[in-house]
Amino acid sequence: MRALRHPSFAIGAALTLALLAAAALSLVWTPGSATEVDMAARLQAASSAHWLGTDAFGRDIAAQLLVGARASIVVGVVAVGIGLSVGTALGLLASALRGWTEEVLMRLADFGFAFPAILSAIMLTAVFGPGMVIAMVAIGLYNIPSFARITRASANAVWQREYVLAARAAGKGRLAITLEHVLPNIAPVLIVQATIRFAIAILAEAALSYLGLGTQPPQPSWGRMLSEAQSLLFQAPWLGVYPGLCIALAVLGLNLLGDGLRDLLDPRLARQR
Repeated sequence: MRALRHPSFAIGAALTLALLAAAALSLVWTPGSATEVDMAARLQAASSAHWLGTDAFGRDIAAQLLVGARASIVVGVVAVGIGLSVGTALGLLASALRGWTEEVLMRLADFGFAFPAILSAIMLTAVFGPGMVIAMVAIGLYNIPSFARITRASANAVWQREYVLAARAAGKGRLAITLEHVLPNIAPVLIVQATIRFAIAILAEAALSYLGLGTQPPQPSWGRMLSEAQSLLFQAPWLGVYPGLCIALAVLGLNLLGDGLRDLLDPRLARQR
């Protein structure tokens, strides 16, 4: 297959599948307890009982990494879903109606860029308290302007195509043209953007959990594992290495997957190959 011969796509797909497999495995099995405190086993190195060692509370690190992968995927899916659904709808609406509607929606999108995920999470936390739901909402709100602007720009280009002009001349309404012609033609762009935004969402969730604004104890989180490890790096360096490596590989895999999808779904790049 042409996709498997593309190095970025192949490596990205392999790393992403590994992330999904780890999350799926955590639903049915973990090598130890990710939440049970065992002070007698605290800060143990890797062994047959604890494959990657234990943390300062005696919890199995391998189990925490597996369950943390599940938390990262849940946050990423919900956050990207919020941004994709709302942002795409706003971008399509702006492109279809044009005029003052487009101007107002795009200025609102510009205003949204002033509130990054961490700042949004801090504001929401002050009102509702920290938690995974707050992290998902904050990251999702941050994704909306990006999807809105990309959708609007891509849709504007499609509205100038001959087949869209022919559909308008045939009497089709703007809603029908948007659903039948515009949205299918910009779908590859949205898929690539969603993949890249998924990687950013995982990184943002780790940052929020590191700051104590995201996933709360006892639910494992890669970001909070890093936060708990920072005071013990010289005594037990593996506490920070493993979650940091997981975050890096997950973000790298999704970015490579998005890069590969962009090359494979863009007909101009496909012809060049």
